Amino acid sequence: MRFRTKVFVGFAALALTGLNAASLRAQQDDEKPKPAARVVLPLPDLRGDQQDSGQDNQNLEPDPHPVGGVQTATLGTPQLRHSYWAPAIQYGNTAQSNNFSNTGTQNAGWTTTNYASGNLSLLEAGSHVKFGTNYTGGGFFSTDSNQGNGQFHQLASAFEIDEKRWQLLFMEQFYYLPQSTFGFGGNTDLSVPGVSGPLSVTLPGIQEVFAPGQAVYTATGPRYSSDSAAQLSYAVSRRGSFTVAAVYGLLRFSDPGNTDNDMEILNAAYNYAITRKDFVGAIYRFTAYHFPGNPEALGDNVAQFMYGRRITGKLALTLAGGPDITNFRIPVNGVQRTLSGSGLASLVYSFRVSSARLNYSHGVASGGGLLSGSSSDQLTASLSRTLSRVWNASMNFGYARNKQLVTLKALSSPSYNSYLAGGGLTRPLGEAMSISIGYQAQIQASNGIVCTSACKTIETTHQIHLSFQWHGPAQVLR
Repeated sequence: MRFRTKVFVGFAALALTGLNAASLRAQQDDEKPKPAARVVLPLPDLRGDQQDSGQDNQNLEPDPHPVGGVQTATLGTPQLRHSYWAPAIQYGNTAQSNNFSNTGTQNAGWTTTNYASGNLSLLEAGSHVKFGTNYTGGGFFSTDSNQGNGQFHQLASAFEIDEKRWQLLFMEQFYYLPQSTFGFGGNTDLSVPGVSGPLSVTLPGIQEVFAPGQAVYTATGPRYSSDSAAQLSYAVSRRGSFTVAAVYGLLRFSDPGNTDNDMEILNAAYNYAITRKDFVGAIYRFTAYHFPGNPEALGDNVAQFMYGRRITGKLALTLAGGPDITNFRIPVNGVQRTLSGSGLASLVYSFRVSSARLNYSHGVASGGGLLSGSSSDQLTASLSRTLSRVWNASMNFGYARNKQLVTLKALSSPSYNSYLAGGGLTRPLGEAMSISIGYQAQIQASNGIVCTSACKTIETTHQIHLSFQWHGPAQVLR
């Protein structure tokens, strides 16, 4: 009976967080949370910082998620000492030149945007059930008249049931932002939801191939995106297991001139452990792309062979590739079906005092907010390093290319190349505060015309980020 109660509470909590994110103007609940049994400060090793800092990884357990699943691979999962929740407040500032949303000379120079938010991280874990969530929500105030003032929200949530032979997973990722998620917040705490530092709840994200892409900077204005996933894994032997997942994603823009899209995905995989460290898998994935207000729709079929290698606390490698067949509801230039290739590569590697991450994907995508489907390549890379007892440094690079699926004529077959590069520094200020600063450049190139302060085929914007966060003491649930 106790287990069923935990399952019911987990489902209810996940549904509630998703509902709160989607209903941006809902009233806040007047009921105050129940007082925690006790307060402990600090709570070490709750996040398992070792997988990012390259420090001792003895408190990490092997990543239990299947190689053919929807989640990104990790160096391992931290051993949990407590269930807890922690609040925080945050201030962020972004100074930016030549905002992509500017369509004329007005505000073509430097503008600033101030962000103020409340943050929450919560982790409830039992012997078979785990629920975690990170949330950030607040308002922004900008000197850019095209962007104006508004609100922003970021949510990442997951609910897991692990019964050894079978595992059930529900995930939700929601963003409501004034600009693209591709580079939002730079290398500062503003870029991720929830409480930063040792109280952060580490949740593996949804792989990029399951998310509605936003890596075209000329798709401007406020937008919200959502990824909802349900996954079931079942072990048929000591080495083999089947995984089935359903994902629904959407991207909506507040301003006209952009292309909204929906994604409905079915992912099925067979996973096999060759050794304790090496895994292979066979994957079939079907994605239906729809574009509200546009009669075109795509049906994309992908079959891939996957290889993974995982060394807890040291290495997480995933490689996959295979054919990709795309069907068009309405033929494009007489083409009803295309055959291409698809692939992905993911690497996380931990050094003694640093860690590196690399992600690459190639295949059919939703179009980045400007195209009704696209052939996409996306690469992201980051490096973090501990400089001293209090200072941490990070660098990041991103590249995305989105082009028309069927080649037409010159400018009638647009393609967009997006780049970002930057770095940042983070340090704690006492036990309850932290500050992070960073710089980032964003570049949009196209074979067409990009019009911001002037019309050209390439446009660059510079960003300087500052984030300051104060978090309250962790409230231990049990």
